[in-house]
Parts: sequence; C-alpha cells; structure tokens
Amino acid sequence: MHDKTDPSSPVPGAQSKQETAGESSSDADPAAGLITRRQFTAGSIAVATAAASGLSLHETACSGADLPASNADSTVRFTVNGARAELDIDGRSSLLDVLREQLQLTGAKKGCDHGQCGACTVHLDGRRVASCLTLAVQAEGREITTIEGLSPADGPLHPLQQAFIDQDALQCGYCTPGQIMAAVACVREGNAGSAEQIREYMSGNLCRCGAYPAILAAIQQAAPEIEGT
Repeated sequence: MHDKTDPSSPVPGAQSKQETAGESSSDADPAAGLITRRQFTAGSIAVATAAASGLSLHETACSGADLPASNADSTVRFTVNGARAELDIDGRSSLLDVLREQLQLTGAKKGCDHGQCGACTVHLDGRRVASCLTLAVQAEGREITTIEGLSPADGPLHPLQQAFIDQDALQCGYCTPGQIMAAVACVREGNAGSAEQIREYMSGNLCRCGAYPAILAAIQQAAPEIEGT
C-alpha cells in the first residue's frame, strides 16, 4: 500500500525543524501543541476513574516505578489425578490455566472465566472449586482431581459418567465435565436426597443447551452407587 500523505504537508501536532532548533515559531503549524484524540481519550478515562474512586488527579499520575512488581516466578507442587507435579508458573496464574496450558488437562473448560458457569469445576482435596477463580499457588501441597482422573484410563467409567451417557444428559458437551465433577461432589456431600436438593446444589453449573432434566435423572441414577465413597 502506498502512503498517500504529502511529505510537504505538516503533521498535526508536530513542530517544524526550525522550532526544534530554537528558531521563531511564527510560521509553525496552527495545530502544533494540540493533544491527539488518543491522548484526550486516555485523559478522560483517568479523570472518570479518579472521580469514581475518590482519588485526586495527582494520585492518578504514577510512574512505572510506582507499579507493583510482577510475581512471575513461582514454583508449585501438587498431586493431580494421582501424579505428583512440580511446575514453574507465573504466580498470578489461575489453576484452570495451569491445568489446561501447562499440564494439557483440557477437560476443565474455560467458560465465563468469572466463576459463574461451573464449566471449570475440579476437586481440590475432594471439594469442588471453580478453578478459574483459584490461584494455582493455592493448590500447593494439595490434591487435585479433574475429569481426566475421575476413572482409570483402562477401567470402567465412573458411575456418573455412565449415567450421563445412559440418560443422554448432554448435547454440545462443553459444560459436561464441570457438571459431572460438581455432581460427584453433590452426592458425596449428601445433597442428593431429593430432586429439589439436587437442583439447589447443582445451581452453580449452567447448561446453555438446557439438558437439566436429563442431568437430574443421571445424578439420581448414579447416587446410590457413589454415596459414601
């Protein structure tokens, strides 16, 4: 693509070479010294943020030296699906990102990334957690179970995995790993005594396909087999 800008025409906001050298600026571009649209937008955002947070304009101005240092070098050790793991990570990484990107355990899905959909549910020391809201460093020395470790690779499916198949409790399948991990916890927590109780304790897991009746049926089918395990 050819640059159609006339090299002889002044660039808005730029000073002439004569001005830079300290000569007269009487013939300088009238637009010289004006702020750009980007500068104006950035300044407006800073003012709005300061007003909303109660800060003065002076307090919003900070240099790079004022910014917190990045905690980018951490080592975490945990057990995942029965195997010990030791990883060098960015200390700000979520457990979900470490599982998916460093350990290639992609069963836990990144849905909303705000802890609202349940697609990222895993077990941490036997309790269900939203791994997108859990820092990986919080798993130090603890035991993690993902959908990949719910049943042995060379063995039968977990009762809830089989029940989801039997009851056709999935459509697109994106939320299914999180649904199953949450359902296992729901039963083990003793919260599968009735349909109403199951709905309440599974309410943190959303299914955009609307397979809720089949999910309920799958949990009711598998509950007798896994209660107390």
